Amino acid sequence: MVKENGLLWEVTFWEFFWVTMVLAGGAAYLTGRAVARSWNSGIQLAVYMILLTAACRFIHFALFKGSLLSIHYYIVDLIFLLIIAFIGRQVTRAGQMTTQYSFDYRRNGPAGWARKT
Repeated sequence: MVKENGLLWEVTFWEFFWVTMVLAGGAAYLTGRAVARSWNSGIQLAVYMILLTAACRFIHFALFKGSLLSIHYYIVDLIFLLIIAFIGRQVTRAGQMTTQYSFDYRRNGPAGWARKT
């Protein structure tokens, strides 16, 4: 496999797409949902994403001969996974708020809620 070393991906785009976006991104979304369902904070979600990013980097290293300790690609993966995780948390939290407090809140888009007037 020829290394491309792009700004966002280290080996190839497809390797980045399948490992970071699909595999780790799906795990990040589900982790965001789990954190929202347990009513935990965003700080705890960020800690989980730091650990998930380390696992994602290990998969890049073990399967595709990427670098294990590259801080640049670690930060790129971490930012992407944080975005996906917080989207999952926000969508789930919006559903929780409108279900649990339906007397006071209504749904305002897929990831938001608003106070009833």
